[in-house]
Amino acid sequence: MPTLTLAIGALLVALGAYAYTGSVSRSPMTLIPAMLGAVLVVLGLLARREAIRKHAMHGAAALALLGVVAGIGPLAMGGTDRFPPLMIQATTGMMVLCAVLLALAVRSFVQARRARRVA
Repeated sequence: MPTLTLAIGALLVALGAYAYTGSVSRSPMTLIPAMLGAVLVVLGLLARREAIRKHAMHGAAALALLGVVAGIGPLAMGGTDRFPPLMIQATTGMMVLCAVLLALAVRSFVQARRARRVA
């Protein structure tokens, strides 16, 4: 899971950087995926240490949930009518990547709990 968190974090940083540089207005809102991705990269690096892996991965899952909710916001508030198309694409990409991370994190948590119960 730490490697997956690092990979998704790096993808989010790249997505945010692309949206910011491709945007005509250079709105700071297009950097939201990059900021979220940077924190996920840090959590992924921290999760490589066995002593704090559980806490770092729970933090990454909580952040992924926030990413999914944040991605829904611009779509629910009018989509391309109120926001630039590139920002909508970036937040939709962020929402999808965060949903994948969240689903796989929950699956991993369930498997870890079952493994502890059996042992």
